[in-house]
Amino acid sequence: MPAASCSIRVQNTGDGFLGPYCSICRPTCSDALARRHKVSSAPVVDASVLRLLLMVLTGWLARREREVVDYLIEENRCLRRQLVGRRVRLTDDDRRRLAARAYRVGRRALRDIASIATPDTLLRWHRQLIARKWMYSRKPARRSVFLEIRRLVVRMAAENPTWGYTRIQGALKNVGHRVGRSTIRRILKAAGLPPVPQRPTSWQTFLKAHWGVIAGADFFTTEVWTWRGLVTYYTAFVIDLASRRVHLLGSTPHPDDLFMDQIVRLATMADDGALDEHRVLICDRDRKWSGAVRRRFADAGIRVALTPERAPNANAYAERFVRSIKEECLARMIPLGERHFRRALTAFVAHYHHERNHQGLDNRLIAGMPATVAAAPVRRRSRLGGLLNYYARAA
Repeated sequence: MPAASCSIRVQNTGDGFLGPYCSICRPTCSDALARRHKVSSAPVVDASVLRLLLMVLTGWLARREREVVDYLIEENRCLRRQLVGRRVRLTDDDRRRLAARAYRVGRRALRDIASIATPDTLLRWHRQLIARKWMYSRKPARRSVFLEIRRLVVRMAAENPTWGYTRIQGALKNVGHRVGRSTIRRILKAAGLPPVPQRPTSWQTFLKAHWGVIAGADFFTTEVWTWRGLVTYYTAFVIDLASRRVHLLGSTPHPDDLFMDQIVRLATMADDGALDEHRVLICDRDRKWSGAVRRRFADAGIRVALTPERAPNANAYAERFVRSIKEECLARMIPLGERHFRRALTAFVAHYHHERNHQGLDNRLIAGMPATVAAAPVRRRSRLGGLLNYYARAA
């Protein structure tokens, strides 16, 4: 007997659902029933509940944001009271950022929160920001050219105290800039530079004008451990300003008149003295450079120029050597006895002249030229057990 075929028809199940029905096997098809139960069992969420949850969350976030804003406003007011009438200096970038924020906030809200500037000022900054956006310069390089001219005018006036407006005008013409005398006057006035009769000569220009005949002298102290305990040694030295070459004149724990006489003799010796070709010696106002010492230097043809009080920059080259020898050598060791101390001084002076590069000399050495043979290996030359090192290629 041939097997009966399953015929499925749509039948009302009584609950308003038209489902598939089989006349042979009676039960509905499993796939259709599964889909029916799946659809009917899905949870239903009321839209009003969602709206209520969203309103609660939005209100909480708005309240938190308002609390943060209130705190920042009060903190800003406290900081403003600390200024006590002093004006807040804003840059152009600060004004741009405040203007962009102020436009979004609006005038009414700004009256309650703005404390650095008034709402009208903030909105005016915003209008200027928009105007700058749509402004197009026909000559974009004009500003850079003016900045270059201003730098050149200030530089020429500072480096040449005797140049007037017309002389500076001619010098600018030599480099391709045509500028009026009134423009030069305004630039110098804005830079704080007076006219020619009142424009002083800088100390650096004066020193370079007398390069080779001016030297600086000074003392520095070092604590040395001896069998008597900790003893302070005073070291006198002379430095040539042009070459940066240093001569140590002596060290003693007792810088008395006898020691100063010896210093003068060593510095003014013929053909071998540290001041053989010098005519001016810059010293500070230490009592060791007494009137008697200055007279002995004057007898040797050397004029002692005393620096102003509390002005170490007037003898800057000597002060820089004191800083170098202390930071690079003496501060990194404990001098144990006078012999150890003097050996350290001799080693540093040799390193200072032959192995140390100097920024004031374009990073060159005072004496000697380093080997530049690329194929040779690099060797290290150390002094004082590795405190002072010099690297050069082997000869």
